[in-house]
Amino acid sequence: MSRPYYLLEETRLRKNLSLIKSVAEHTGAEFILAFKAFALWKTFPIFREYISHTTASSLHEAMLAFHEFGTKAHTYSPAYEEDTFDQVAACSSHLTFNSLSQFERFLPRLHQMGNSAPSVGLRINPEYSEIETELYNPCAPGSRFGVLSDELPDELPAAIEGFHCHCHCESSAENLARTLVHLEERFGRWLPRLKWLNLGGGHLLTREGYHVALLEETLLGLRRRYPNLQIILEPGSAFGWQTGSLFAQVVDVVCHRGVSTAILNVSFTCHMPDCLEMPYQPAVRGAASVEDSEAKNPKEGDFVYRLGGNSCLSGDYMGAWRFDHPLQVGEEVEFLDMLHYTNVKTTQFNGITLPDIRLLKQNGEVEVLRRFTYEDYRDLMD
Repeated sequence: MSRPYYLLEETRLRKNLSLIKSVAEHTGAEFILAFKAFALWKTFPIFREYISHTTASSLHEAMLAFHEFGTKAHTYSPAYEEDTFDQVAACSSHLTFNSLSQFERFLPRLHQMGNSAPSVGLRINPEYSEIETELYNPCAPGSRFGVLSDELPDELPAAIEGFHCHCHCESSAENLARTLVHLEERFGRWLPRLKWLNLGGGHLLTREGYHVALLEETLLGLRRRYPNLQIILEPGSAFGWQTGSLFAQVVDVVCHRGVSTAILNVSFTCHMPDCLEMPYQPAVRGAASVEDSEAKNPKEGDFVYRLGGNSCLSGDYMGAWRFDHPLQVGEEVEFLDMLHYTNVKTTQFNGITLPDIRLLKQNGEVEVLRRFTYEDYRDLMD
């Protein structure tokens, strides 16, 4: 039985990158890669052919941008820490504060950096978002993210050169257009004196059916209204969208009280945590998603299975899928679109080995980018 593995397809990745680069060229906006969704650093040489910068939310992400991508990061954190702030700032070209209190606390440290200091911004909260899942809604009532418009002084501190607003998740161009109405209503009076506006992530422009022309029209209109602003977008999923799969194998099939579960050599909680958090049911090649009730009461002749992970967590399984044949031990199961967010959130709970990471090159060759070992698990506790 082979090891489980993620397979990134270079051709699909380049297709996404080409579209993103085209929109950037047409609009003058800059698109940067958000590591929180995609951080496979061995693919950065491909990315550098299309984009120039990345975004970070921690010291290690900022270091990854600086040391592996080769440029300083656009960095935002809900709260910077005293003992790592100087390192974060040294690896950043743009540094966004979540609150005025953090800005005031660390501004003297930035002054000490002189001309090497990053451009400073504030995260703002327009108190508007169309994200329905509260876990992913940064503008939900009482959110800890961003400064509200009524908390800002009439005159911003001179050191603040930009605003950062993030309130999308796999969203459409129409979502962005409506969001800008609310953003400008609340924060428009400060925009003419700033240098940049970061519209955050969640812009899924590589999804089939996305209204790319509306996105370009919206960004061009924003630039016409505020010619002083550099417009920045930092999607993550859009880069990795539909670029690869997670391949697993059936280890056992158990049937209790009429419910058949195919136990795999991967884990939802370890290798596909977004499926449980969101929650959402991933697509499986060659199978149709069905209601879990069908797994509990399958029709005669139906091959309906829950797919279960190999951890000890009772909830390490998803809903049900209908296959056109009975699953066998050793059979491969392919989960589609598993290269963004799921990959960066993997854990080694239960000591379960992480899947290999492989790259299918344009010439058809497969390169193993990473194979995880016992030492990787052991050294987490070192």
